[in-house]
Amino acid sequence: MLLADLGANIIKIEKPGTGDDSRAHYPQVNGESAYYMNLNRNKRSMTLDLKVPEGKEVFKKLIAKADIVLENYRPGVMERLGLGYEDLRKINPAIIYGCVSGFGHFGPYKDRPGYDIIGQAMGGLMSTTGWPGGPPTRSGTAIGDVMGGISLAVGVLSAYISKQNTGEGQKVDVALVDSIVSALEIINQIYLVVGRVPQRIGNRYEASFPYDSFEAKDGSLVIGAANDKLFKLMCAVMGLEMLPEDPRFASNPLRVENHAALKPIMENWLKDHTVEETVDLLLKKGVPAAPIYGIDQVVKDPHIAGAREMFVDMEHPVAGKLKITGNQIKLSGTPVQYRIPAPLLGQHTKEILEETLGLSDEEFARYEQAKIF
Repeated sequence: MLLADLGANIIKIEKPGTGDDSRAHYPQVNGESAYYMNLNRNKRSMTLDLKVPEGKEVFKKLIAKADIVLENYRPGVMERLGLGYEDLRKINPAIIYGCVSGFGHFGPYKDRPGYDIIGQAMGGLMSTTGWPGGPPTRSGTAIGDVMGGISLAVGVLSAYISKQNTGEGQKVDVALVDSIVSALEIINQIYLVVGRVPQRIGNRYEASFPYDSFEAKDGSLVIGAANDKLFKLMCAVMGLEMLPEDPRFASNPLRVENHAALKPIMENWLKDHTVEETVDLLLKKGVPAAPIYGIDQVVKDPHIAGAREMFVDMEHPVAGKLKITGNQIKLSGTPVQYRIPAPLLGQHTKEILEETLGLSDEEFARYEQAKIF
């Protein structure tokens, strides 16, 4: 999706008859999955059976013309089809082969199946998400899939730049578990440096305090007074000017150590102030603070939804008009464009083969007869 939004010509190859599993995902609009429609805008769909010789023949012809091929099968599936990286580079030495899987294409766990929840579990994220005494908790979104996709996009673009200089392609191997591990940053370092196994600490941050959610008069907000200067500014707003002189709170490491004593002092002031009032007072002094939005508030926010265009309208041939989540990358010279809605299954098969391979009507009919589409 990221590459398509940024202007790449994406041909999505799907299984004849059923297509991508996510076409059946919740929620549905007129029988079309909103999950699928959001992630597959700006792509064209063709169907192709890679298990039959004629299907492989067409695929290999497409590879000869392509810059990049992406797949997310379990490791070994493409090799068993005779379409792995080593097979494809014989056809096109400059091909960039990007693959994302649960555990990557090498290592003792490479043959294990992988979904987002597997990555979150074995990457360590679930063990540190949630509240003290509560169970390990999955992040509310499929952050393993998201990090895996972003990692693959970055890797592929890096390989593409290298290809411009050398003329050679390469394999880009991304694992969901690795992507989660890399995202844990300080969590890993606490164990590696201090030897302490990080636990679930709610919304608090291990690196600094106050950097947490707090209860105000009418709800919750977050405050990120992550250094000594910001802490003093926050204390001034709250009328707690002497607090930075308290030996328990005189430096960031001490505030992290004594967070349990500091939070009630702050919330004692907050109980008499609303979320909106507190956020306004803190922001006026340059202290990072924010209300905790529900999704209904996110999609109506004038900055996020308005100025930053993080929700955009698209017209789908079956679902009709719907909003999808916009792209987070804002380019000044070549801005993201939402050119076409997510495709119907196999919608562009004939168009792609005529355009890319110059396939004649007779050749297309021959392949149709072989039932590869």
